[in-house]
Order: sequence, then structure tokens, then C-alpha cells
Amino acid sequence: MTEALEAAVLTALRRVIDPEIRQPIVDLDMISGVRVDGGAATVALKLTIVGCPAADTIERDVREAAASVSGIHEVSVDVGIMSRAERDALTDKLRGGRPKTLQFGPDSLTRIYAVTSGKGGVGKSTLTANLGVALAQRGLRVGIVDADVFGFSIPGILGIAGAKPTQVNEMILPPLAHDVKVISIGMFVDEHTAVSWRGPMLHRTIQQFLTDVYFGDLDVLLLDLPPGTGDIAISIGQLLPQAEIIVVTTPQPAAAEVAERSALVARQTGQKVIGVIENMSGLVQPDGSVLELFGSGGGADAAARLSTPEEPVDVLAAIPLSIALREGGDTGRPIVLSTPDDPAAQAIAALAARLGVRARGLAGRKLGFTVN
Repeated sequence: MTEALEAAVLTALRRVIDPEIRQPIVDLDMISGVRVDGGAATVALKLTIVGCPAADTIERDVREAAASVSGIHEVSVDVGIMSRAERDALTDKLRGGRPKTLQFGPDSLTRIYAVTSGKGGVGKSTLTANLGVALAQRGLRVGIVDADVFGFSIPGILGIAGAKPTQVNEMILPPLAHDVKVISIGMFVDEHTAVSWRGPMLHRTIQQFLTDVYFGDLDVLLLDLPPGTGDIAISIGQLLPQAEIIVVTTPQPAAAEVAERSALVARQTGQKVIGVIENMSGLVQPDGSVLELFGSGGGADAAARLSTPEEPVDVLAAIPLSIALREGGDTGRPIVLSTPDDPAAQAIAALAARLGVRARGLAGRKLGFTVN
């Protein structure tokens, strides 16, 4: 009977998920033993590091899972910390036994969308954050890299300003916001610090985000690029040539002309431009009419000029002006969650539905078979 109860408790513990790694703690070797004496269960739990931010959550979930087993009336949890060797084994397991390398290589099944713009102030980061949440709402595993090192804003928009990643040896576990894994330079520097780095440092930062940060198996990775055509855009082109480019612009013809430049730089590095998002496309009035404060047609003009016979570029979405969208960015509550009936939220949800089903291209990927 005792052995059967211990096995039942261990089975129940498989339901407990590490909130940072998003895998069962049993599979992560965080349970080092289960002992049952009468109706009392003692669970030996090993956390990854001292001061693990998810410690209380994991311990609570362990207690609840063990107590749910019929015949268990009392649960105690002995909490310890993994040794260096155990952490090494964990990081090796998470990497699948592969050496530390770029996570999203040419063989990756993750769809990668790099969101760019010609200039700042067009709502690129707000759209990226909301799009990530909308994709996660559709059941996809989503990650966001805030590659706008100088103007990082994704943590604030998603309501996790001040969040810090957990570091297990040389592996960084990104914070989670609304089921989206997020990494930003803003998590490593003071919120009010001005980052003033040159090209090599910028390249190294992006490379570390794509190598040291453990995202796990993602369906979609979004990159919020800085505006313009600088060092980071070139680095992303070198590190992720398979990334697909989405250009954000406003309806103004002048803004659309500037937006084209960022797309052209991406093409020079071999990336594919898949579409344009026209943000602030109009303000929906109570009677249903649209007030075009910033003119009209800029998104369509940019898409037409970027299109080639071999690579047509579509207008993926037109996002109307929205007070709720702006307020959500200020308060850290994405509009797709707070006000899903807002026209802007509906347009973003429709964009997520469109992008979420796009297949990853086979170009440049090893298909895993040989011809005799």
C-alpha cells in the first residue's frame, strides 16, 4: 500500500509545471524523492537556484497535487537547492544535449517575425506586444525579443516592468507575461538608464538573447526591432536570415516612404518582407464612420512599392486609432485582453489569426532524409 501511494503521489506531481521553464517538475528532476508514512506524504523538492522567484508557486502546487491523492491526509515539502552538477544536468537536458548555440537556426520550425519601422512613434512596439498576446490566446507558444535596445518598452507595455529573468548557470529563463515569454535589455539595466552602446556591443546583446535565453519550443518568435536601418537590423539579418519582415507605418505618405527603407535593408541581408501593417489608420466614430486624422493609403502605397513579381507584399492589417490601445500601453494591460471588443483589438486579433496559421517555409531546411 505504501509503495502504491508513493507511486500515486509521484504521478500526481507530474501535473505540476515549472512556471518559468513550462515543463513538469518531475521531468526536470526537481523531485528527488517521495515518502509516505501512513497517510502523511513527504516530498523532497529541489529548486534550481537560491531565491527562485517561482518557489512559492511551485511549493504550493506540489502540496496541492500530493494532497489530491486518495489516502493522503497530510503533506510536507522538504525544499532544497540543486547542486551545480544537477543544474548542469538540467541545462544540458533543456538544450537536448546540444552545445550552447543559436536556438533558432535554419532548421528551426519556429516562425520568426521581425517587426520593423522606418521611424519611431508609429506604434510598432505596442502592436508587437499585443500581437504576441493575441497569438498566445490562440494557443500558440510565443516569445518576444525586445531588440530595441535603445528604446526598450515591451516590458512596460506588457505590465512586467521591473521583472528580472532567472539565471540557471549560463542559461537565462525569460519572464512570462500573459503566456508570452519575454526578454529585453530593460530587464538587466535600471529602468531610467540610457543605453549608449556601439555596434559590437549591440550585436553581442542580440546574440546572447538568441543563445543564452531558454525559450523552449516556440511556435512563433516576434522581434521588436528599433526603427530605422542601424546595427541591430543588420545583426538580425545575419543571425536570423530566415526571419520574415513585417513593416509598420502610418497612413501618411511621408511615413510610408521612410518605412520602406527598413524593409530594403532586410532584403539586402536575405530576409523576406511579407507584409505591411498600417497603424493609426483612422478613428472610428460612434456612428461607425472613420475620421482619417493622418490621411489614408500609406500602408497600401508602401506595400505596392515593396512588392516585386517574385515577392508580393500585402497589407496585413489596418489598425484604427484607439484610446484603449494607448491606455493599455501605459498601464501594461494589452487591449486584446482588456477591451477585446475595441475595433483595434479586433483588428489585431484578426492579424494574429492570419499570421498564426502561416506555414514555415522549407527553404534552407534539412528535411531529414537521403536519396539512395
